[in-house]
Amino acid sequence: MLNQDTDITKNIRIIEFLKSELLTTVASLYQGLLKGTKVGQEVIQDTLANLVLVTYLLGKRLGISYSLIDSRMLEKIRIGMLEEHETEKWYGDLTDLSEYLKKKKG
Repeated sequence: MLNQDTDITKNIRIIEFLKSELLTTVASLYQGLLKGTKVGQEVIQDTLANLVLVTYLLGKRLGISYSLIDSRMLEKIRIGMLEEHETEKWYGDLTDLSEYLKKKKG
């Protein structure tokens, strides 16, 4: 019983840590974008990569598989394309992302 309690406690602690990490990373992104070119593209790239990484890890700790997250994301992309989301209508970003993910998957 003690081992199971320890596992539950560890899982709760890591979930709280990942939630905090997610908020901290979003704040870092806002700060980086506010500073503009002073920060540099590499810092913004690292911050965005960390957002994706933490999101996947948090999902896993909440019992959501990486593939389910990917499936939901692809579904959201498809819906956004059908509903002509602004990023799709103006730039075709959702189509680009969909094609990228399909190439990566295949």
